[in-house]
Amino acid sequence: MNKTTVQLHISLHGDDSGTGSEQQPFATLQRAQTEARIAAKLGNPVRVWVREGTYYLSETLRFLPEDSGSADALVIYEAAHGEKVTISGAMKLDLQWSAYEGEIKQSKSVPPGLKLDQLFVNGRQMHMARYPNFNEHTRIMNGYAKDCIDPKRVANWKNPRGGYVHAMHKHLWGDYRYRITGKDHNDVLELEGGWQNNRLMGMHDEYRYVENIFEELDAPGEWFYDEVSEELYVYPYPDLNLEEADIEGVRLTHLIEFSGSEHSPVRHIRIKGFTFKHSARTFMDNREPLLRSDWTTYRGGAVVYRGAENCSTQDCNFDQLGGNAIFVDGYNRNVEIKGCHIVDVGANGIAFVGDPGSVRSPLFEYNERQKLQDMDQTRGPKTNDYPAQCLVEDCLISRVGRVEKQSAPVQISMSLDITVRHCSIYEVPRAGINISEGTFGGHVIEYCDIFDTVLETGDHGSFNSWGRDRYWLLEDVDMDRINSNQEEEDSLLPILDMVRPITLRNNRWRCDYGWDIDLDDGSTWYYIYNNLCLGGGIKLREGFYRVCDNNVLVNNSFHPHVWFQGSRDKIRHNIVFGEYEPIRVPQPWGTSCDRNLLHQTGLLEPSPALRLQELSGADKHSVMADALFVDTANGDYQVRDASPAIGLGFRNFPMDRFGVRKSELKKLAKTPKLPALGDTPSKSGRLPQHTSWDRCKIKNIVGMGEVSAAGLPGETGVLIESIPWGSWQMEKGIQVADVVLEIDGRKVDSVDDLLRIYQSVSEGEKYSVVVFRGQREVELTM
Repeated sequence: MNKTTVQLHISLHGDDSGTGSEQQPFATLQRAQTEARIAAKLGNPVRVWVREGTYYLSETLRFLPEDSGSADALVIYEAAHGEKVTISGAMKLDLQWSAYEGEIKQSKSVPPGLKLDQLFVNGRQMHMARYPNFNEHTRIMNGYAKDCIDPKRVANWKNPRGGYVHAMHKHLWGDYRYRITGKDHNDVLELEGGWQNNRLMGMHDEYRYVENIFEELDAPGEWFYDEVSEELYVYPYPDLNLEEADIEGVRLTHLIEFSGSEHSPVRHIRIKGFTFKHSARTFMDNREPLLRSDWTTYRGGAVVYRGAENCSTQDCNFDQLGGNAIFVDGYNRNVEIKGCHIVDVGANGIAFVGDPGSVRSPLFEYNERQKLQDMDQTRGPKTNDYPAQCLVEDCLISRVGRVEKQSAPVQISMSLDITVRHCSIYEVPRAGINISEGTFGGHVIEYCDIFDTVLETGDHGSFNSWGRDRYWLLEDVDMDRINSNQEEEDSLLPILDMVRPITLRNNRWRCDYGWDIDLDDGSTWYYIYNNLCLGGGIKLREGFYRVCDNNVLVNNSFHPHVWFQGSRDKIRHNIVFGEYEPIRVPQPWGTSCDRNLLHQTGLLEPSPALRLQELSGADKHSVMADALFVDTANGDYQVRDASPAIGLGFRNFPMDRFGVRKSELKKLAKTPKLPALGDTPSKSGRLPQHTSWDRCKIKNIVGMGEVSAAGLPGETGVLIESIPWGSWQMEKGIQVADVVLEIDGRKVDSVDDLLRIYQSVSEGEKYSVVVFRGQREVELTM
């Protein structure tokens, strides 16, 4: 039986006392929602058409279980065909202006009680008065200054209360944010905050700025709002007449929410064709730690799914948002985000985050440890309170993380079976796609084009993951002995939290400030195949059961870091452009490392890849030869039929299916810069130094790999490579893999520094040695 679709209409020129017909449209989304709810309860499909214009929401629009449709009777809210419909969390401000000082204008006609988070004039975002001034072309934080919180500068501020300090993490692992609550009699700022990062190491010494300080209102495009006097000050851009300008002030944090639960979900509602703009920034609310990852999270966004089934956001634009664009929170099933353009967003593009209560024996801070005997050893999730079977497809996502740097275009945590397909992602401060831990696996990342990532942070990749699941670094289990006997049955311990493996296939990656693919700290059960990596190579740290098969690593190679003895990893049928770059990896590598090709342009006669064999303790059949690529100048790294790679088992995969397919998005999408063969990631020029410290073998930290393996902020310090039994260093607590940062309060940057400072210490006197161990500083007394 065919059901009649109920058609409802909304127009800015409508009237909520009308019928909702095309001739008598409603004026608001809330009024149409009431009628749509009635029709849906009767089992009718519903289509709500919204006519052109900007709809300013005074409160969040919430879809509840009673708004649900059904599989054969959808409820669809859609922009009228060919018309631009904007849903905004701002309000229009009708202001009168007077001259204040110089070019600065003042308005005393701000609506009473307004909480003003962002200001837009004629659609252009203004910036809170800040030091240093905003500069679009400064890569990190659009401007930073070491002295921004120096007491000498603070002395010039009459009352900085309500201002903010924004700072990068000391090791560039994201950032911190603080609210200024005042200053003391020495002009030292009093701050609250710094909870936005789960690796508490303090703010960076240089990369930081302050905003919302009245005395820093000194450049075109800046503004300051005095909440006490309710006065707004604006330093307009040249040739801007504020009296005639459209002025919008942001007030709402969430624009649309789907609010259901596992037992009473919101079902079968689709929103389509809208532009979502102007949501408040959420950096001070981002404080919930995720599972031993570097992240904290705020559970909200312009569109929030919570307790939804078979709901979707399609063909929508997300622009000029202060926090997350889309947040899929807790229990959700079959949520789809398709054909969307997400740009200029303060935090994440799309985040899927489950509830920690769904995880067995969860730990939250990086240094927390537990014992196997005390741990719940049941496999899989504990409850259903997590997103599952969700899809992100054909989306263009760029310039997210404009405010919060510990963010990603796609963030996945405590979720199952999330597919990200045919997305173009670029120009972001950290990873393009981030998976916070293994819980609960099953994700598929395919046909994506991801580049220009890690632009403001460090020790990361275009794809980044952690695997700090409940198995990781147990106090009473030797990780090297989990699978120590290659003949024994594989252990389930590393995959207790995982239901299915995670797959990365048929993607193109380029990261010039990190790795193309970075599997960090225990990342386990990954299938990585048919990936074209254009810059940073592939890093695998710790973890178990990774298969890297049939990838092309242009101008780079594999970076194995700190593997467990019985990892069961497999690296085969890959084309690499350089020697492997291992750090503390036992030989032979994993279950198998073989049939790889080390590309050497012009070397037509294959020869054994002896250097690869030496590094891996395997690679018996790997060769060094020219791969005979088809057309590298145009990005085609398929190989010709005569290529030696074919004989090794390499299989060509398509090179023309990366990124978005939707025609409107394809016209807008950028593509990565193609490297010239032989280009290598930038190097610092620091040369390795190997020597002895008494009987200990030591070396200086050189290269991104050693920096990452130790968790350091940069190329600094001296690595302890070996310590003989009974040496005084061992007796005083120094360990292999420690990095010496200070001796007697003096910085150790190089081997020469260590030896010089050590020799200057008076014999018989106590002194301190600061080492970096387990990614934190440890002070020892000598």
